[in-house]
Amino acid sequence: MENSAYLAFAIPAFFLFVWLEYKIAKRKKMKNVFKYESSISNISIGIAERLLNLFITGSFYQLFIFIYDNYRLFTLPNTWWIWIVMLLATDFVWYWYHRLGHEINIFWGAHIVHHQSEEFNYTVAARITTLQAIVRNVFWCVLPFIGFHPSLVMAILVVHGVYSFFTHTQVIGKLGWLEHILITPSLHGVHHASDEKYLDKNYGDVFVFWDKLFGTFQAEEEKPNYGLTHPIKSYSFLWQHFHYYLELYEAAKRQSTIKGKLKIYFGSPAVMDQDIRPEIEKKWLSKNKKDGYHFPFKNYLNIQVFVAFSTMLAMTYFYSSLDSLTLLTGTAFVLITLINIGAQLEQKRWVPYLEHIRFLIFSLFIIYESGYYYLLIFPFVLILIIERIFNFSKWYQQKVLKIF
Repeated sequence: MENSAYLAFAIPAFFLFVWLEYKIAKRKKMKNVFKYESSISNISIGIAERLLNLFITGSFYQLFIFIYDNYRLFTLPNTWWIWIVMLLATDFVWYWYHRLGHEINIFWGAHIVHHQSEEFNYTVAARITTLQAIVRNVFWCVLPFIGFHPSLVMAILVVHGVYSFFTHTQVIGKLGWLEHILITPSLHGVHHASDEKYLDKNYGDVFVFWDKLFGTFQAEEEKPNYGLTHPIKSYSFLWQHFHYYLELYEAAKRQSTIKGKLKIYFGSPAVMDQDIRPEIEKKWLSKNKKDGYHFPFKNYLNIQVFVAFSTMLAMTYFYSSLDSLTLLTGTAFVLITLINIGAQLEQKRWVPYLEHIRFLIFSLFIIYESGYYYLLIFPFVLILIIERIFNFSKWYQQKVLKIF
């Protein structure tokens, strides 16, 4: 990725705006804008998406070039009016990608993660999965196919993405006449609502034209309740990513015909059996977690988020100069850390073993890179000692996770 270094400088701006939003919400005495566990979860998912996208963005750019060079319908000039046309075309493609993401189960499984948060703030804008990014990029292939140059497509997608970030906030109220032209924070808040009158509304990303044209526009009236109509009961990084696909798998198993199974995967979320989720939650979710539990060591969580973010940032900046082993090790370390964060919030009994794995990934990489290969056994011996002599896992479960 040639532009990864520039992206590394842009990413920290996210935290600046989150901090400003937090300060404004606090000054305005707006309650329930931020919840610590939810914000940590949102940021964790965002870190994973940014990291994994390092490996796919360049590939899609090459795909855009291939489509443009071999299959474009028109050759469009690089003039000022083309940028306006392309912005409208991009938003139109987004509308249908977004709408189908809500209306087809297999796409909703990728997009549902973005709607799980019961808060609505800038951290929710980061709540995008890599799978959703892949689906979205497939839709973007329409643009070079029409004849928009891939370089212009990539540039307009950055503008599009930046704009959508700023629509995820409650600290900005209604914006008067702009509500009739642009998707504002108020209108996008409606899209994130679980209230029946607000469901499946306001799919546009920049303009309201498409929602009004296709009958999916809804202005904000009563204050929205954010999140899913059937909330998930977990902050687990893995559960948030994959629970809906488990539901689809279970629903498809109950169908006796191929047609019935396909109808599950490509049908509407509205017809899903709502009894399935409680069943798989009972099977898979933590039985240790107590109602009202809050992980007691927030500073430890904060440090882990900072380390994961810093590692992702460094990999973004130095991406083109890093070898495959460094990229693989860094990716594994960050993903294990993010899974660990979610598991700590859920009081998962296996968290101590994740701590061991994370230690092994880091220490073995450092030893290997230093060339002292005879020390590779040392981390394993150290883990064995602290488990046998100090009973680390049991201590961690009782003192840190509060599992008895």
